[in-house]
Amino acid sequence: MDKAIDMVTPIPGPRSAGILERKAKVVCDPLDIHVPVVVDHALGARITDVDGNSMLDFSAGLGCQLVGYSHPKVVEAVQRQAAKVSHTDFSVIPYEPYVELAEKLLERTGFRDGKVALFNSGAEAIENAVKFARAATGRPALICFEGGFHGRTLLTMTLTSRNKPYKTGFGPFAPEVYRLPYAYPYRSPDPDRAAALALEALERAFVTVVDPSSVAAAVIEPIQGEGGFVVPPAEFLQGVKELCAARGILVIGDEVQSGTGRTGTFLASEQFGFEPDIVVLAKALAVGYPLSAVIGPSAVMDAPGPSAIGGTYVGNPVACAAANAVLDVIDEEGLLERSEQVGKIVRAHWEQIAADVPEVGEIRGVGAMVGVELVRDRRTKEPAPELLDALMRESMSRGLVTVGCGIYHNVLRHLIPLVISDDELEEGLEVLAEAARAARLAVGVRDRASEVEGD
Repeated sequence: MDKAIDMVTPIPGPRSAGILERKAKVVCDPLDIHVPVVVDHALGARITDVDGNSMLDFSAGLGCQLVGYSHPKVVEAVQRQAAKVSHTDFSVIPYEPYVELAEKLLERTGFRDGKVALFNSGAEAIENAVKFARAATGRPALICFEGGFHGRTLLTMTLTSRNKPYKTGFGPFAPEVYRLPYAYPYRSPDPDRAAALALEALERAFVTVVDPSSVAAAVIEPIQGEGGFVVPPAEFLQGVKELCAARGILVIGDEVQSGTGRTGTFLASEQFGFEPDIVVLAKALAVGYPLSAVIGPSAVMDAPGPSAIGGTYVGNPVACAAANAVLDVIDEEGLLERSEQVGKIVRAHWEQIAADVPEVGEIRGVGAMVGVELVRDRRTKEPAPELLDALMRESMSRGLVTVGCGIYHNVLRHLIPLVISDDELEEGLEVLAEAARAARLAVGVRDRASEVEGD
């Protein structure tokens, strides 16, 4: 087997270290660095840094590289479009790639009488989804959920649940935003009733917190991303839709991280029989080119007045060309089916690792969107963020890029490019197993395997 990982220097290597030193002098400190290497080129699931170190990336540009880095069909589409026209404002001089992408998205998301608007980022799309909802309902208020992440603009930062590092010191926040519990079975006081408890809280809030007749929309992730790859019971998502629909409240499904095929269906919502009124996509949609989409019924999408929605760069033709190519690759290479295969392999490996690492509290996910929650003790479920940090450091030193998430920063998330080969996937998972064992030693965790027998 041709090994994907080839570490020729410790990280950072000398060239990366030099560039990072230059970065520290000219780039603001809040833009800190997770992996101390500087990428030179990348292909598929592999990246190579400026020192010649070849690594596997299980973060995929925080979920953007679902079809892999520099996929030849995407590269060709981008080059061809850039040579024709790299940019005009679509609302001034339109172009076909935007229209083609809208047609493809409506077909894949099942909106029979729907329309599409394109934007630059996930946060921008959420902001505009709220505009559509407010225009269609004539209402101001919003509902969001604990653990949710929706972006870093004023409104989306308000909608986001985690204070540090996203909100502390950045207030005041947007008004008329009401946060309610999300069904998180692993951390529910009654896991079997996690959905019922969260839905009861929502119903109670319509009496004690906010008048439902003033609520335009509920913004919800069908699977929480930054919040910890939390997979709710299907009845929770279905119940949110039912309770909101009965009160004239639109439901906005934030599929920025979970959508575009990550879970084995084009939308994660499909896995739950959940039908949001408006869907938001970004990240993997255009493999990191700045592009996002809001998709919804024509009556909602047409509600704002002329020129009320738009922006200079929204739906850039090069980004649209990339997205059209991404959707073709997903179909042609069977990546929805591949997502299921990757997810099964990842979960099976972590079940084996858990036998030796009792700090693995829960392995959860749908398709290739898999999270592993680390705890200090399986009985108390006390979060173990220090173990996650150690695991990521150990992984990086061995040539594997990993990222974490979770409200307690104790969940390892897998955002693996779906074009990864079986050999590359096996190699990366073997590194994770080594890193997990080494991380326990690094943080001084004593072996409690005997204490958790039968857990």
